[in-house]
Amino acid sequence: MPEQHSIPGRIPALTKVHKLSFAGVATLGAAALAFSLAPADTQDTRVGADPVAAAPVTFSSEQLKVKTVGLSGQLADAQAAAAKKKAADAAAAKKAAADAAKKKAEDARKVKEAPSRSTQRAAVKPVAAKTYTNNLDGWIRQSLDIMKKHGIPGTYDGLHRNIMRESSGNPNAINGWDINAINGVPSIGLLQVIKPTFDAYHVAGTVHSQYNPVANITAAANYAADRYGSIDNVNSAY
Repeated sequence: MPEQHSIPGRIPALTKVHKLSFAGVATLGAAALAFSLAPADTQDTRVGADPVAAAPVTFSSEQLKVKTVGLSGQLADAQAAAAKKKAADAAAAKKAAADAAKKKAEDARKVKEAPSRSTQRAAVKPVAAKTYTNNLDGWIRQSLDIMKKHGIPGTYDGLHRNIMRESSGNPNAINGWDINAINGVPSIGLLQVIKPTFDAYHVAGTVHSQYNPVANITAAANYAADRYGSIDNVNSAY
């Protein structure tokens, strides 16, 4: 064949075919790609010339290693989470059982103590009603308590002073000589009140009798409060 000359400034025509080989390597879901390339560095027009084989490019195992999260790691995490939940559920169930047992014991204790508490309440003595001596001091003190309940003003001294002037402390004293007696309505009792006055100013809760010491004092004090502001303001016959 005639000799071929290359033209200056032009790339020589390729007479060799580049050979490209790919090798796929899969390890743990990762792929590594290896290339081999056979360049045509020289031109050979000789008939029957053997093609130049390209040397394979090699990669180390470290280069082929792909970092991934494996299924084994996920499985381990799932198992750990399941174990943790199981332990928490067991602890919650144990606590619930303990709380239920505690409540049951408390309820049983309350049921057991109920009869004893009833017995204790029954054993408590009721507060005794206030008592008064059956004399002038007792009558005045009892009247004062009733007056206080009904909002009737007056003091021990005011009551005692007027009682001593009117009847000298005699609940059965009767005035048979004044104008009231002449008119048929004599003044009666510790504070010498006539029947119409007693009836008009009688205080509920007391005996309806002019001769009753407490009823007489309380009705007279009620009348004096209405007319004079208080029995304490009375210093003479009223």
